[in-house]
Amino acid sequence: MTDYTIVFDGGSHGNPGQGYGSYILRRNQDGRTRKKRLRFGAQVTSNEAEYQALIAALEDLISTIRGAGRSPTDFSVEIKGDSRLIMHQVEGSWKTKSLNLMPLRDQVEELLAPMGSVKITWHPREETEKLLGH
Repeated sequence: MTDYTIVFDGGSHGNPGQGYGSYILRRNQDGRTRKKRLRFGAQVTSNEAEYQALIAALEDLISTIRGAGRSPTDFSVEIKGDSRLIMHQVEGSWKTKSLNLMPLRDQVEELLAPMGSVKITWHPREETEKLLGH
């Protein structure tokens, strides 16, 4: 079992359009959970919103760990999402061809670099909807 689990999702009303996202950050030791809803710009693609939601979740996790005076290298995280594109790009099994997604993927990689270990898990859309409500 990992120390933390992140479940994230993002989308847009129109594509591109008004972006939105959300995530759950769970500390697995005690089940403590934090859920956030996010709004992004007016010309955001669904894939950009997915990445932005993941970035926000990772920033929250790292801030929480450092705020407790600890180092991210001491902790593991499992990332769960229903976007095969994002999950495969983050784990490196698919190339990122879209120029608008490359800096977002790079930012995720930078945020993951200090973590002790990272597990990437795709899960069905129904699971995301059940946990995040969209």
